[in-house]
Amino acid sequence: MPLRIAGIASNVLFSAFGALAHIYPIMVLHLILLPVNTIRLIQIQRLVRGMQNAQSGELSIESLLPFMSQREYPAGHVLVRKDERADRMYYLVKGQVEVKEIKKVLGPGNVLGEIGVFARDQKRMATVQCISDCQILELTEAKAKEIYYQNPAFAYAVLQVIISRLMEDITLSRPTVPPVPSKELASVPDLLTEKTGLDMAS
Repeated sequence: MPLRIAGIASNVLFSAFGALAHIYPIMVLHLILLPVNTIRLIQIQRLVRGMQNAQSGELSIESLLPFMSQREYPAGHVLVRKDERADRMYYLVKGQVEVKEIKKVLGPGNVLGEIGVFARDQKRMATVQCISDCQILELTEAKAKEIYYQNPAFAYAVLQVIISRLMEDITLSRPTVPPVPSKELASVPDLLTEKTGLDMAS
């Protein structure tokens, strides 16, 4: 944000310099850049204000809307494939998707693909497929990292989402140990006696 303010100030100064020195290309260039930088500064300020709830680990999608693009995908479309390069993250507005590896179904309001975008190797950890027609908002990797470095609140919120998602995935993927039937438990002493020659019942 300080760099954006410095850019606006330089646009004003160079525009004035170009007008006074009759260097019109410089004046026109900075007059064009001035509203661009101003609009971007306003968007970033809205983002900062909208991320005040980051302490709860929730992402304010409304604040990210100016940076996102909307897409619609039919049922059966593979949104991401495991091990492919993660070049964007997603927000599910409408529909349902399934994380194939853990057979988990996600509905509207879920963030997808955030782990791969911020991972060191930038690889997808799972395959996600639309199981109904979906409306999705996309945030590119470059824009996500730009916001991440510009706004600590957004970075904190993303970190919370990633940690909770990893913990949830670990829990879902952990194999469950089936209970041992009581008859098999009762036969354990006899089996040990047979193998060792010791009377385990006494």
